[in-house]
This record gives sequence, structure tokens and C-alpha cells, in this order.
Amino acid sequence: MVIGIVSDTHGKAGRLRQALAVLVERGARAIVHCGDIGSTECLTALAEAGLPAYAVVGNMDRHLDRLAAEARRTGVVLSFDTILLPLSDGTYLAATHGQDAAALAQLIGAGRFRYVCHGHTHRVRDERVGACRVINPGALHFARPMTVAVLDTDADTVEHIEIR
Repeated sequence: MVIGIVSDTHGKAGRLRQALAVLVERGARAIVHCGDIGSTECLTALAEAGLPAYAVVGNMDRHLDRLAAEARRTGVVLSFDTILLPLSDGTYLAATHGQDAAALAQLIGAGRFRYVCHGHTHRVRDERVGACRVINPGALHFARPMTVAVLDTDADTVEHIEIR
């Protein structure tokens, strides 16, 4: 399965739409947003991509009631903590924002997840910790360069893509 991963859009819906177009072009079959969504318009953009979309709130997200209502309206799966995406081989991808270092470390060390995705740092990450691959797509705001990631779970590859 090819999964597009984004994070830290901070309300920049136009930039998110641009990134989503790239991810769809690269074959994404689902989108995961790792937090600091920033606006209901970003949730709308996720839904408009036409793919299953999963998002987790981040430490900078406000008006959580509005985000939750927009997620319900658009069909985006939204979590306030951690989201789990089942993979075709019976394993899971877990996504959280990452501002709670202890909770992130617990997800990584749990031994339950093939992939753990997070944002928060605005820095690209792709490393193996035991059997878990930890991925941070980078950020679409307050980052140079601005990046997203494409995860191919069948090939077990990650590609970080610069969004200009």
C-alpha cells in the first residue's frame, strides 16, 4: 500500500492541496496527517483528495470542536491522540503528533507497529528502531525545505519529497 504522509500544515490549505496533488500523482492510496492541522480548510483539502484520510491533532491545533465537526462532515478520520491505520499484512501504522516524547517512545517501543509516523519537529526522519520504522515527513510550514513523505508498505520504502 502506498501512503502519503504530511504534517504541520498550520492552516496552509493551499500548500496542502499542492502537496496532496503530488502524493496522488505518486500513487498514494491513503493520506495520513501527523498533526498541527491548523484549520478546518485543511481537513476539507484532505477529503477533497478523494482518498481515505486520517489525521491526528497536534499541540498547536485550536478549536478542536470545529476540527472534529469538519472531520465528521468530510469523512476524515480524526483522533486527538493516536490514529491506527491497518495494513494489508495484518500489521498497523500508528500516527501521532509527537509533542509527548514519552508517548512517542512508547509507540515506537511497543512492538505492535510496523510503522510509527509523527510530526512536531518539522524535521525529516526515517530510521529503524528495532522492528519499527519511524517516519517524520517534515513540515509544510515553518520548514526549509517543506517536505512530505511517500511510504510504500509493500516495498518498505520511504521517499521524502520537497514541495516548492
